[in-house]
Amino acid sequence: MRVVVPFAAEQPKTRLADVFTPAERRELARVMLDDVLRALREAGHTPEVLTTATIDVNVPTIVDDRPLNAAVNAVLADGSPVAVVMADLPLATPDAFARLFASDADVVLAPGRGGGTNAFVTRHSSFRVDYHGASYRDHRERAREVGASVATIDSHRLATDVDESTDLVEVLLHGTGETRRWLEERGVRLDTSGDGRVGIRRDDTTAV
Repeated sequence: MRVVVPFAAEQPKTRLADVFTPAERRELARVMLDDVLRALREAGHTPEVLTTATIDVNVPTIVDDRPLNAAVNAVLADGSPVAVVMADLPLATPDAFARLFASDADVVLAPGRGGGTNAFVTRHSSFRVDYHGASYRDHRERAREVGASVATIDSHRLATDVDESTDLVEVLLHGTGETRRWLEERGVRLDTSGDGRVGIRRDDTTAV
C-alpha cells in the first residue's frame, strides 16, 4: 500500500505567527514531518512526501503545487490502495499507525480534534477527498455514497495536529520525538499560571 504524506513547503503554519517567525515555522513544519516519517518507517511502511515544492528529504517525493484536494485526489485517481497521513502529527507513534492500517474496512478514517481528517486509508477506487470544513463527517458520507465500508480510529495521538499555539500544549505534555525537543530548545514551556487551563509561554531569552 502506498503511504503519502502531504506537506506545504513554502508558507506553513501561519496560525503560529504569534509564537514563531516565518523561518521558525518552516523549521517546525519540517521537524514534525520528520517525526511522522520516522513513525511510519518504524511501523514498517515506506512513505512518500506529496510536497508543494522540492524539498531535501530521504524518501520519494511527488511535487504538486495544486491545492490539497486536487493534489491528493490525483494520487487517489490511480485506484490502488492508499494511505494519506498529514505531516503535522508529532504525537503519532508506530503503534498508532498500526491501528490505522489494521482495519480491513474499505475506508478507515482517523479524525482530528476539530472535525478534520488527519489520516485515512482507502481501498475503494472511487473514494475522493474534500478537506474543507468538517472533513471527517464529509469523508464518512462520501465513503458511504460510493458503497465503501467505513471504520473510524479513535486515537488521541492521530487526532492531535498542530495548527495553533494551544496545540503545542499537547506536544509538550505527550510528545516523545524531535518536535517536543525542538520546542523546548526554543524556550517554549507549559504555562499553568492561568485560570485552570494550561497554555504555553516562550522564554524571553529565546524569543525572536
